[in-house]
Formats: sequence, C-alpha cells, structure tokens
Amino acid sequence: MFMLQVTEDISLKLVGQKDAEELFAVVNGSREHLREWLPWVDSMTEADQYGPIIHSWLQQFADEDGFQAGIMYKGHLAGFAGFHTVNYTNRQTSIGYWLAQDYQGKGIMTAVVSSLVDYAFEEYDLHRVEIRCATGNIRSQAIPERLGFMKEGVIRDGEFLYDHYHDLIVYGMLEDEWKKCEKS
Repeated sequence: MFMLQVTEDISLKLVGQKDAEELFAVVNGSREHLREWLPWVDSMTEADQYGPIIHSWLQQFADEDGFQAGIMYKGHLAGFAGFHTVNYTNRQTSIGYWLAQDYQGKGIMTAVVSSLVDYAFEEYDLHRVEIRCATGNIRSQAIPERLGFMKEGVIRDGEFLYDHYHDLIVYGMLEDEWKKCEKS
C-alpha cells in the first residue's frame, strides 16, 4: 500500500475501508470549518457513505491516475491531499487538499504540498502542477504562494458552493521553475 514520508511527523497514506470511521470523525469534527470551502461536506453525514468514495480513490491509484491520500500527523489522520487526475498527454496534474481545523498553523500542508510537487515531477515525470483556490480562502492561497507557484489568473464563478458561485485563483508551477525554487 502506498505511503509517502513527508517529514518525521507527517506522512501520506492511501486509506482503506477500515479507515472510513476515522475519516468521518475527522470531517465531522471540523464540519463547520470545512464546509466553508468544500461542497461535499454537508452530504457526508455517516461513516458508511465513505465506502464507495474510498473504493474510487483506490481505483484511481490502481489506474495510475493520481491519488487521494490521508495526511497522517503524529499517527493521526489530519486531512487529505492528492492529485485530482493526471493528464499524461500534457504532462500535468492539479493538487487538492484540506486539513482539519485542529491541525492548521503547524506547517503540515506546506510540507505535504511540497512533497506532492516533488512526487509529480519525479515519479510521474510531469511538466506542470496546478492548484486552484477560492479567492476568499486566504489560508489555502498561502500554500502555493509560500512554495513559489505563479498566480496565473482568476476563473470567474469557477465553482458553485451551496447557494453561490465563487471565483478561483489558478496557481501554476512548471518543472524547471520548481527545480530553481528548490536550489534557492
């Protein structure tokens, strides 16, 4: 089973059906915080609803089309991050992530996303990585900005969330830019 060690305290791991209860507990414990930016949170009201989703995540990994991995912090599930899909023709992917409220402000997500960018360029041999964040989600924007991603533009009304649209900022990183960032 896939596992990526990020730091001594942080790792990414594929989750299985046995992890559905813990995943539900993490989401449920941060429901108000997460629902502000994630449209699926309100629809996930029971642990068994994660079964089909976990199955699809495992299939995504088996198909080599990216992955969704649990963020483990000191042995506890703290959130999720991964590649939405991998476009091998254009050698690009996009990264998505969320973190439970209690784990924010510890540098976890910056370390995770940095490792995912490394993985995209080294393991998948991609050329471009993209991150999209809602214009109002300042904490999420801080991750690609901190890592040196280029702000490429705004997709107006790019995502519908509950009863309204919001704009999305598009951040991009090219492989050669990442190599330069790593050296500096």
